[in-house]
Amino acid sequence: MIRFEDVSVTYAGAAEPAVRGVDFEVPEGELVLLVGPSGVGKSTVLGAVSGLVPHFTGGTLRGRVTVAGRDTRTHKPRELADVVGTVGQDPLSHFVTDTVEDELAYGMESLGLAPAVMRRRVEETLDLLSLADLRDRPIATLSGGQQQRVAIGSVLTPHPRVLVLDEPTSALDPGAAEEVLAVLQRLVHDLGTTVLMAEHRLERVVQYADRIALLPAPGAPLTLGTPAEIMAVSPVCPPVVELGRLAGWSPLPLTVRDARRRAGTLRERLTATPSPEPTPPFPLPQSQSQSQSPAPKPPATPTPLLSRLFRGRGRERGGGGSAPTTTPPPPPSEVAVVESLAVRRGRVEALRRVDLTAGPGETIALMGRNGAGKSTLLGALVGLVEPAAGSVRVGGATPHRTAPRDLVRRVGLVPQEPRDLLYADTVAAECAAADEDAGAAAGTCRALVSELLPDIADDTHPRDLSEGQRLALALAVVLTARPPLLLLDEPTRGLDYAAKARLVSLLCGLAAGGHAIVLATHDVELAAELADRVVILADGEVVADGPTAEVVVASPSFAPQVAKILAPEPWLTVAQVGRALA
Repeated sequence: MIRFEDVSVTYAGAAEPAVRGVDFEVPEGELVLLVGPSGVGKSTVLGAVSGLVPHFTGGTLRGRVTVAGRDTRTHKPRELADVVGTVGQDPLSHFVTDTVEDELAYGMESLGLAPAVMRRRVEETLDLLSLADLRDRPIATLSGGQQQRVAIGSVLTPHPRVLVLDEPTSALDPGAAEEVLAVLQRLVHDLGTTVLMAEHRLERVVQYADRIALLPAPGAPLTLGTPAEIMAVSPVCPPVVELGRLAGWSPLPLTVRDARRRAGTLRERLTATPSPEPTPPFPLPQSQSQSQSPAPKPPATPTPLLSRLFRGRGRERGGGGSAPTTTPPPPPSEVAVVESLAVRRGRVEALRRVDLTAGPGETIALMGRNGAGKSTLLGALVGLVEPAAGSVRVGGATPHRTAPRDLVRRVGLVPQEPRDLLYADTVAAECAAADEDAGAAAGTCRALVSELLPDIADDTHPRDLSEGQRLALALAVVLTARPPLLLLDEPTRGLDYAAKARLVSLLCGLAAGGHAIVLATHDVELAAELADRVVILADGEVVADGPTAEVVVASPSFAPQVAKILAPEPWLTVAQVGRALA
């Protein structure tokens, strides 16, 4: 159904091809997962299937790509639309109508399908993706995860023979991701649909793949094999495989169920070791009970770069870059306080009776299904949303009444769409503007970018970066102002495991330096690695708030893979297990 024959793609101005010598075939009715680190060309391979590469992106494509016998070099994307359905990393770029139902129908209208057929398929898709309650909603009012489900639904309704999906679950809560993947599996098994999908959250998708195509490094040849074969050699792998490697299991498990069956001996070994004990990194606010003490973070010492960022804040560093003082002054008890917060968006009550405090050095993960109110709460903390009732205080100020130039030194937000913060033509210009806006020393932002994204050239245009690379650039822009409160909305969307590990290290260093961090995420593995507390929202209300281990271990939806494998013991990450066995 899909065939690549010695394909190389070189973009205009690039010294080296984005991908080189790609040669593989996807038969009809298979789900093939495309994996590899960020920046190896996965989106380029997907774009070549739909014809977007090179007809839309430009550049030179050598070799041959055929889809259902059609050569994508001689068939433009519109001439492949009846065969190929595509969902990219950014759902917003796909929408052409205003409401959910109209968007689901648009592709079928373009193909001239009969109204009766269109109505039936819209209803089927609304039910498949749990969108029925949103059918009349304006797309602009939906959460990021809801928009992603609509984007996936809009390519399902025309019934294409081939689906090309780039990070299709990146903005979905765990339950919604399982629903979408189950739908894809049903299409593959029952209707013979061919699916080529790139995804960084392998813990969600690897068990659904028939085969895996691995791009291990930029310009490296593609390797195709069974999931077990590829996971044995892949530089990127889910926690269940990483735990299997640590424990010496062979063959490696690909699912939690397989791992649990082999984990008896490992559980016995861990039983003889002390369980992780919650140890708060800083004094807790009086409003928190002892039972809400944060769970431990991995030991984190600010890097030289972070030390430069902390300089001048007084609490973290002495003047002139001297060593940390032995008795720093006590931190303020609370960086942010939310009391009885209610927010309305038109007729929708997005938040009601929400209470939240964030202290210095504390990392809080906001979790919950799509549309639960996580992004709205972050918006209230940064002043983008005005409360209908209750109060929000950040650093003693009311965010929605504080001037932006003052507010940026109290709180910074990295949004779901990092492009909202990026407007310059090059990375260097973006960094220079961030230094100027924050009053920071020249090169501060660029040094942060280098730590998060090695090998990104100064003259690179932000639009040419991958989704994960743009997110890292936006994070660097926000951190340049050294805000005491850092807010992140889906910070690992588009990041591979290596980039996520760098992000975790950086955020742990910031927390160790006294920054409060609040992140909204569907990435349960990130919450397990990073968060002291987990706050779960449902329908605009807080339904759980406590130490990470206590909240997630008992949850079938929000537990990380290691917790599911080793339950009921409170082990959350492979790193914790590795330290215990060392």
